[in-house]
Amino acid sequence: MAAKLLAGQTALVTGAATGIGRATAVALAGEGARVWINHRDQQSLAERLVEDIMADGGAACAIEADVSDPAAVAAMFETILGTGQLDMLVNNAGVILEKPFLATDEADWARVLGVDLGAVYRCCRHALRHMQPRRSGAIVNVSSDLGFLGREHYAAYCTAKAGVIGLTRSLAREFAADGIRVNGVAPGPIATAMVSPEHMSEEWMARELAIPMARLGTPEEVAAAIVFLLSPRASYFTGQILGPNGGSWMGA
Repeated sequence: MAAKLLAGQTALVTGAATGIGRATAVALAGEGARVWINHRDQQSLAERLVEDIMADGGAACAIEADVSDPAAVAAMFETILGTGQLDMLVNNAGVILEKPFLATDEADWARVLGVDLGAVYRCCRHALRHMQPRRSGAIVNVSSDLGFLGREHYAAYCTAKAGVIGLTRSLAREFAADGIRVNGVAPGPIATAMVSPEHMSEEWMARELAIPMARLGTPEEVAAAIVFLLSPRASYFTGQILGPNGGSWMGA
C-alpha cells in the first residue's frame, strides 16, 4: 500500500462544515492528515463530518470560531496549537453578496471584506508565527475567478478575492526563505449552497454556465487542487494561483 501523502501532519480548514471546505477536509484526512474543521454555527454538520472522517479511519476535530472576529481567531489558534503543531492551513471560509455597488452600504462592505479577506489575514498571521520558527509549513488561500475578472453587482466580493490573490503572492515572497509555501486556488462556478439558483439571480447563473466547459465544478475538484498544493508533490510551487474554473479565466 502506498504511503499517504500527508501522514503525520495537521491541517486547519476554515469554513469546513460544507461545500469546498468539507470536500477539502475529507480529502486531507484521506491522505493521512489530522484535520481541524472550523465552522460558525454549524455544529451538527461539523460533528457529522468528523464522524464520517473517523469512520473512514481518519482523524478530525471540529472547532467553532467566527473567523471575522480577531479574538475568536486567536482563541481558535490557541486551542489548536495547545494540542501540537500546525503544518497546513486552508483559508476557505467566505461569504458572497450580489448587490449594486451604490446599494452596498458600509455594513455590507465590512461584512464581506471581514470574512473573505480579513479572515485570511488573521489566520495567516497566527499560522505563520507558528510555522516560521519551525521553517516548515504550507498555506492555501481560496480566492475566486472573480478576483481576476470582476463582476457588476459583486464589488465587495471581487475586491476581497482580488485582495486574497495579492496577499497570497506577497506572503509567498516573504516567507519562501523560511521554508513556507503559500499558494491559492481561484475556483470558477462550483456546485455549492453558495452558488445555486436559490441564492443567485437567473442572469448570474446563466453567465456562470456560459464558460467553455458549460457546467458547474464540484467541491471535490477544487479539493484535489488544494491537496496537491499542500502536498510534497507541489514542493516547487509557491505564489501560484491554480484555477479549477472550467475555463472561465485563462489569464496568466
